[in-house]
Amino acid sequence: MADAFVSFAVQKLGDFLIQQVSLLTNLRDEVRWLRNELLFMQSFLRDAELKQSRDQRVQQWVFEINTIANDAVAILETYTFEADKGASCLKACACIYRKEKKFYNVAEEIQSLKQRIIDISRKRETYGITNINSNAGEGPSNQVTTLRRTTSYVDDQDYIFVGLQDVVQTLLAELLKAEPRRTVLSIYGMGGLGKTTLARNLYTSSNIVSSFPTRAWICVSQEYNRMDLLSTIIKSIQGRTKGTLGLLETMTEGDLEVHLRDLLKERKYLVVVDDVWQREAWESLKRAFPDSKNGSRVIITTRKEDVAERADNRGFVHKLRFLSQEESWDLFCRKLLDVRAMVPAMESLAKDMVEKCRGLPLAIVVLSGLLSHRGGLDKWQEVKDQLWKNIIEDKYIEISCILSLSYNDLSTVLKQCFLYFGIFPEDQVLEADNIIRLWMAEGFVPRGEERMEDDVAEGFLNELIRRSLVQVVDTFWEKVTHCRVHDLLRDLVIQKALEVNFFDIYDPKNHSISSLCIRHAIHSQGVRYLSLDLSNLKLRSIMFFDPDFRKMSLIKFRSVFQHLYVLYLDIVNSNMYRVPDAIGSLYHLKLLRLRGIYDVPSSIGNLKNLQTLVVNEGLYSCRLPRETADLINLRHLVASYSKPLKLISKLTSLEVLQGVRCDQWIDVDPVDLVNLRELSMQCIKKSYSLNNISILKNLSTLRLFRGNLEESFPSLEFVNSCQKLQKLCLHGKIEKLPLFPNSITMMVLRFSKLTEDPMPILGMLPNLRNLILEDTYEGKEIMCSDNSFSQLEFLHLIKLRNLERWHLGTSAMPLIKGLGIHHCSELKETPERMKDVEEKLNEMDLGKHMASFLW
Repeated sequence: MADAFVSFAVQKLGDFLIQQVSLLTNLRDEVRWLRNELLFMQSFLRDAELKQSRDQRVQQWVFEINTIANDAVAILETYTFEADKGASCLKACACIYRKEKKFYNVAEEIQSLKQRIIDISRKRETYGITNINSNAGEGPSNQVTTLRRTTSYVDDQDYIFVGLQDVVQTLLAELLKAEPRRTVLSIYGMGGLGKTTLARNLYTSSNIVSSFPTRAWICVSQEYNRMDLLSTIIKSIQGRTKGTLGLLETMTEGDLEVHLRDLLKERKYLVVVDDVWQREAWESLKRAFPDSKNGSRVIITTRKEDVAERADNRGFVHKLRFLSQEESWDLFCRKLLDVRAMVPAMESLAKDMVEKCRGLPLAIVVLSGLLSHRGGLDKWQEVKDQLWKNIIEDKYIEISCILSLSYNDLSTVLKQCFLYFGIFPEDQVLEADNIIRLWMAEGFVPRGEERMEDDVAEGFLNELIRRSLVQVVDTFWEKVTHCRVHDLLRDLVIQKALEVNFFDIYDPKNHSISSLCIRHAIHSQGVRYLSLDLSNLKLRSIMFFDPDFRKMSLIKFRSVFQHLYVLYLDIVNSNMYRVPDAIGSLYHLKLLRLRGIYDVPSSIGNLKNLQTLVVNEGLYSCRLPRETADLINLRHLVASYSKPLKLISKLTSLEVLQGVRCDQWIDVDPVDLVNLRELSMQCIKKSYSLNNISILKNLSTLRLFRGNLEESFPSLEFVNSCQKLQKLCLHGKIEKLPLFPNSITMMVLRFSKLTEDPMPILGMLPNLRNLILEDTYEGKEIMCSDNSFSQLEFLHLIKLRNLERWHLGTSAMPLIKGLGIHHCSELKETPERMKDVEEKLNEMDLGKHMASFLW
């Protein structure tokens, strides 16, 4: 892990030498010496990290290098910031040796770092750390850079239920039985047995979806907030509309309970309460779930037997069992990337290791992920030898050993990416785009000449998923949209993060947080955190997840946070708050995420290094100042902003633009937006022309939303000129379908109200793989002729209320894999060949999966 910090420091020192061409010779020599010494130290770090778990002295040696690397970056950043603020670089350097107040510390601090490096060089020899990683650029640390975006990942976890098919049927029968009383079904067992996966399988079952019109899912975890849980259920039922969110902000805890009871009392509902640790948690919630004698159900998952047994005196309790030896081997082989490469000797080794996992699914899938990336008999033998050192009573392998071994097998960059998951609150489902953008802002992701950073980072996420270290929650169109880490893996992440001072989470009970970590996370009591003495810290990232934090003026932007790369404020549920002007002093900031903010100050234009700006993300509109257009390095702008941003065409680095309104876009000259790949536009009026979108030659994703569904889109003929367009969503009335470019692979047409059959046009698209038609066509029949839809894999027909007949040519849709037909009540018969097509998504889940794409 320390290798990552040193790599980052070496890169920054090199960049500094290139950019600061006017440095005085003596100072330039000092910086070059510092860079070369860190580069030399880097070659010893892999050996040190292998030894540090067994030797506290070596661990301290790694920590000291890590600290020096961080301090070196902070010194250079302070110098650059001060130089850019005032004098020229030449004057700044002269000031160093005149010991003017602003600059004299730079030379002194570099001298101090030099002495510290000399000291730890002596310790390296004392501790016997050898240069086993001298071939820099080879080995696992660079392995991941070979990943390609074409290795897109679609999780099959929901469909691989080894050993649980009979359990699923038993529990389904309990949920669906003719018992009018509201009952609780409890699933319990140790961590890693698959309680949440089993509950998810029940929750998404087509029988459950059709039987329970209202469903909701909440995660409780060890530290929970009852108001947050009640709000989450209400939002699941009512949707995250502006009206609902505004109403919830005004409610007390008692109001929320009453409101939820009122919502549920006339409905037949299913609520999953996942990961309950204390009986008190369920007791505090159950009052909100009325018993209207209509067959409503609650599912509880827990590790505690007493919680399960006492949840409902007349409920059903299921203890989740371990897998049998045969089932364990079946699961291992299913998750192995290449079973055919497993020769008999490797199979024998694997069976020994799987047997020692004692039927724990999490241990088995992580072991499978580990061996999938260790090619050859010798490598598998090494894994077995390491695991056998930790056999418990000659019976089984402790799961923490398998998890640690899998973590240690990661390349340096993947370790950084994986550790980042621990910053977020327990059981939080994470947006894939969010975590990817954070990795980029932190500098974890190299930007190659051929591939975009986003693509490389997506490859990192897919790699962690393939290793079964990250779990997929949602996918949409071959792309992971939401993910999470298992509780046991999160515990490992937090432990490893503290060992290398990667991040720390504020502990309000002890009123403490590590002063050695460069990343701080605050999950609660943010005001108390800010009362700590943070003056001497060189924080790189700070992330607030405290929903009650409302005193942004307490944040000392100019002093404590001047080195920040990431400022993540997921703090309030109101849009009445303004960011202080001082935020403009965070010169190094690369990612700024704000929730509950109405007004962004003009000083934001000073943040020349900002790459990602996310404000409210679809919840509320905000006011962005015209100085936003000065953010020359901005790549991702995700904000529903109310005032026009007329100079947006100045943002030539922009890759993603979400939230722009049509009346704001008409003043934009997109000719310079050469990097824009993703555009989401709303409130489109028929009187406006969208033809200038065709200028965006690199556009790959386009979402267009009509404000008034009764009026139609303006002409869409421009779409055919977007020759790189792959994903298209049109939400609103269309008078006539345009011709589409052959590049389209995924399409959503919603509320189009077409009077002509769209299938002849859509069926000719040679690369179309996924198609969703919702309230798209008002006619009575559709015709899919021979040889049409040659690449289509998934098709959803939703609310085609007049549709009666579907004519399907014998050679049409030869590759179809999934079909969903929902609310097409007049459709008399599905074509015979479609009756055997497995339905992968039901309608309710489709809506959930589409949510991220539609925003």
